Amino acid sequence: MEAYARPCLLCPNSFHWNLALGGAMLSPAFDRSWSSSDFRPSAKVFGENGVLEEQKSPKFKKRETEVYVGNLPLDISEEEIRCLLKDFSPLHVHRVQNGCKCFAFVDLGSMQKVALAIQALNGKLFHKRKLYVNSSNRSPKRTPDVTKRPQELLISEKASAQGFAGTTACPQLTPKASGEPCETEKPKTSFFAVPMEMRGSFLVLLLRECFRDLGWLATIPSISGEVGLLVTSTVPQTPFFWAMHITETLHRNMLALFSALAEAEEQQPYLHDSAVRRGTRGLAEYHLGGYGPAWNRCWVLDRVDSWVVVMFVDFGRSATIPVQSLRTLDSDDFWTIPPLTQPFMLEKGILSSNQVIHCILKGKITGALNLESHILKFEEFK
Repeated sequence: MEAYARPCLLCPNSFHWNLALGGAMLSPAFDRSWSSSDFRPSAKVFGENGVLEEQKSPKFKKRETEVYVGNLPLDISEEEIRCLLKDFSPLHVHRVQNGCKCFAFVDLGSMQKVALAIQALNGKLFHKRKLYVNSSNRSPKRTPDVTKRPQELLISEKASAQGFAGTTACPQLTPKASGEPCETEKPKTSFFAVPMEMRGSFLVLLLRECFRDLGWLATIPSISGEVGLLVTSTVPQTPFFWAMHITETLHRNMLALFSALAEAEEQQPYLHDSAVRRGTRGLAEYHLGGYGPAWNRCWVLDRVDSWVVVMFVDFGRSATIPVQSLRTLDSDDFWTIPPLTQPFMLEKGILSSNQVIHCILKGKITGALNLESHILKFEEFK
């Protein structure tokens, strides 16, 4: 694994890179416990070639951008339904009442918003009723056809479903009987469960509670082509990792965020013990290896006695820290900048060493994971 730079994250003004991307030089001047079964794989947004289905079949666009909302109260109005989906900017609401059943078809304008609405609202209680939210053109469940996509495992969404992804293993030499030459085996496909912290349903919950906005997820599929990635965290023995996509926008956001946190660190009081619970937003020290500690935004995932498990949202890493080390950071002013890091998956192989953390990798985006379209596939340049 080749590393190209080790920028100092503690000093945003020294955060400079020179990356050769396709011959062009990029030089920036810059009281609930969760389990994996709570966060199911996201709805499918992309087609086989990474192209939005609504782009492939324009005449069906409206149907594919509609979401079905079932098990609604009989006395609900279209305005109340519109308010229920206000986070997704509904364009049109069609309410239907059939005897003792009430449901609606809501046009959200894009397939990305349909996927986000399903993740956020399906199974939620509304007026003491469990909502059933799905795409309006969902076809009947069929047995997964692994042969069509050998690098991905397609699975049905069940109550205990796990998200899976496949990656091609390196060929190995397997000796036959004595005296016979070795021959190369065909590449094998290994399957890996998508980490809970990377699943769309988990990220929707994080974004709603911390940032009050789901727009960040919808921008991820627009990333394509050759990129430079600053690795912030890896998932051991898997192809999954968190990284910052190096752009001018990232540099500006880093300068603004880290400067604001540095100024706020001494002014923000420590959280009272009774205020530290699941879902709390806070400020805590994140250790950057040889660079030392730095204050970063975090979200409390769980608490056990005097310890809390937090997710450092700008580095994609969870940690267990003492309750008394958390500072308050509940002002929305600190949460206007979206997360700096995002999930990726290596197209081939795994990141086997922590030495790549805080280093920049060059490569290209080759597509998105089938069931989790916000996880982009990355192929490193060798």
